[in-house]
Amino acid sequence: MDGQLLARVRNRLVGAGAPVTPEAVAAAVRAESGGLVADADVLAALRAVQQEFSGAGVLEPLLQDPAVCDVLVSAPDRVWVDHGSGLRPAGVRLSDEDAVRRLAQRLAMSTGRRLDDAQPWVDAWLPQRGGTGAVRLHAVLPPVAGDGTCISLRVLRPAAHDLAALGSSGAFDAEIGAVLREIVATRLAFLVVGGTASGKTTLLAALLGEVAGTERIVCVEEAAELRPAHPHVVRLLTRPPNVEGVGEIGVRDLVRQALRMRPDRLVVGEVRGGELRELLAAMNTGHDGGCGTLHANSPSEVPARMEALAALGGLSREALHGQLAAAVQVVLHVRRTATGRHLAGIGVLRREGERVRVVPAWLRETGWDEGRADLVGLLAARGGERSC
Repeated sequence: MDGQLLARVRNRLVGAGAPVTPEAVAAAVRAESGGLVADADVLAALRAVQQEFSGAGVLEPLLQDPAVCDVLVSAPDRVWVDHGSGLRPAGVRLSDEDAVRRLAQRLAMSTGRRLDDAQPWVDAWLPQRGGTGAVRLHAVLPPVAGDGTCISLRVLRPAAHDLAALGSSGAFDAEIGAVLREIVATRLAFLVVGGTASGKTTLLAALLGEVAGTERIVCVEEAAELRPAHPHVVRLLTRPPNVEGVGEIGVRDLVRQALRMRPDRLVVGEVRGGELRELLAAMNTGHDGGCGTLHANSPSEVPARMEALAALGGLSREALHGQLAAAVQVVLHVRRTATGRHLAGIGVLRREGERVRVVPAWLRETGWDEGRADLVGLLAARGGERSC
């Protein structure tokens, strides 16, 4: 359809304030065209209007694809998609810059957030719809976005693989699978670390599926990603502020509430702020077997990364290392490569003077390392078998 005609149709529908039905679209097309309109033009207008007024528009089919993890729009004719193996052109486009801006603003509105010249960016979670996982929206308007409106959509699929399925896919071998099960069974506290989209949540959910059915798992998350195959899981989800900037409920608030809910396993979907203080305090006061994920490029970076997060919670470096040494025992490092996602290493936390260091116990490339004895000792102290 002619772009100007479509714009007039859209404005007429918006001005009418009535439901956008096929009949209303057809009537608007005929009224704005000033004469007879072919059925093909009416159908084209209907498809275009439906895309603009519902879901993510022309991006919706991309979000519905179960293999897609990211959809990025940097210009009307530059839409990119990531299926887990890197970005490539998506093969779709929007009509013009105004269409990109309208889509960004409509998506922001669906989350209860504003996106305009006074507030030129938004970071929020889209309402979940059938067929997709949780979708995180980030959008920036010009002039902050120098080349035009930018939209970033990250799709977080529910992590539903169990440990056996991950082992069969090549994420780790049978020996390491036995070690992972023993880490869970002996209630060692652990962190799953790695980069963006490396499979941290998938591995964490699989490990939680190995928790005994008699235990109660309380998960604190920003989005409902963790869906372990376990009979007793309670999920607490954060809430963003409303359009007036009030009503926010953060991870830190929910960790405090979770401690009052008799958790056998306290889980933080992603440790990314001051909630680290409450989590470490819980792990040091009888809540064994706690776990979570953390963004870090390697296990050796975990202490420094946690120092930065502890500072956000008002915890000094000395206090952080003192609590960390007693709270967390194991670090599991996952990595995404061209061949897929896999467990890259297992580390143990070792106290050396006033600092904590992560010592490699097993590496995918070289096998068992210097921290193996530490891991064996931790498992033995909890009555575990010598699977490693």
